[in-house]
Amino acid sequence: MAQAIFHFPRGFLWGAATSSHQVEGHNFNNNWWAWEQESGRILNGDKSGAACDWWGGRWREDFDRAAEGGQNAHRFSIEWSRIQPVPDKWDESALDRYREMARGLYERNMTPLVTLHHFTEPLWISEMGGWENEAVIEPFVRYVRKAVEALKEFVNLWVTINEPNVLAVSAYLWGTFPPGKKDMGATLRVMVNLAKAHAAAYHAIHEVQRTARVGMAHHLRPMLPTRAWSPFDRLSAGLLSGLFNDFFARGAQEGILRLPGRRIRLSNGANTQDFIGINYYTQDLVTFDLSKPGDLFGRRYFPAEAQLSETNFIANLPQGMFWSLNWARRFSLPIIITENGVEDSQDKLRPRYLIEHLHQVWRAVNFNYPVKGYFHWSLVDNFEWERGWTQRFGLWELDVQTLARRKRSSVDLYAEICKQNGISSETTARFAPQLFEKLFPN
Repeated sequence: MAQAIFHFPRGFLWGAATSSHQVEGHNFNNNWWAWEQESGRILNGDKSGAACDWWGGRWREDFDRAAEGGQNAHRFSIEWSRIQPVPDKWDESALDRYREMARGLYERNMTPLVTLHHFTEPLWISEMGGWENEAVIEPFVRYVRKAVEALKEFVNLWVTINEPNVLAVSAYLWGTFPPGKKDMGATLRVMVNLAKAHAAAYHAIHEVQRTARVGMAHHLRPMLPTRAWSPFDRLSAGLLSGLFNDFFARGAQEGILRLPGRRIRLSNGANTQDFIGINYYTQDLVTFDLSKPGDLFGRRYFPAEAQLSETNFIANLPQGMFWSLNWARRFSLPIIITENGVEDSQDKLRPRYLIEHLHQVWRAVNFNYPVKGYFHWSLVDNFEWERGWTQRFGLWELDVQTLARRKRSSVDLYAEICKQNGISSETTARFAPQLFEKLFPN
């Protein structure tokens, strides 16, 4: 049997990712908690409830498990609605809890990467009209300043906004996130306001902490024309990818927002990323379809031969990871994979998915792509937004009723990768033997 290892660079960040609403529990004062109380909003009527009970302190045991598994970093988010429950009040006790979490990572020799906005906001922001109203940018920036000032002793890696493209489309075009609108005009206004908010937050963070490294977590969804020879398929794929994948990243590089038929220049928007964050899960084929004007005349689907996750939500297409890293390379910035994972309650697909995707990361590193870290989604099963508890992304299984954690075999797989700083032939043979000949041919 061949014996070899795919090594990653020294100092590579290995971690998992979480978000506040999905793991903390009892976030009564944000728009998502209110959304969960409305009938028909969440699959099976699920509610986040106690979630993983991080607000009750169980982050400590989960951080311990991550550290024992060789992880040297963790990405978590903080909850605006806890820190600023009403417009004229700051909750210092909430800031103290987040400071304790950041310190907890520091004490475990883990690098914190903190997200300042991960889909949720205070109810009073929703009452202002949410991201449709440009006026919410000012309070967002005040909150960012307050949070960074509180945590800067332990944190210098920041994500301003997680997946602004997903937030805009899901909340204002598809209607699956609050406020549940289906309005292309509103979607485009929200995209512009989120881009302005990122730029303003970027400058505010650097004013508070000169050494900060700031970026966005971009949801990358490669969209490839079904028939490369077809100008119509190429047009549809290009329009979809340009608006969904390129809008925020190019805007933060150039200071120009490209909308269908017009451009908007942001006076303070250029060069407002110190790294590119990538959330990659899967990719699509796109074919031209006149019946889908709302989707820019593109019909998206997975390849027929693709291996699908339990609810058909994700196709295991690791080549899309390399596509995403190649896409990010053009910005000439460090790259951090801020999310990657697969829903898999039985832990059957996850080992293969994880190794195949990390092998693509290794390929990119060996082409000198500046990839600095990888954060697996997620550390423990958590509340998956409008899909509730139906999808299990965790390395650790969660019993929602008892909050007990149970170790999946992928915990040991990821631990070996983290501790070795690489993917070895022995690890592959043990956890995903079907990949051995592909990755380590004689």
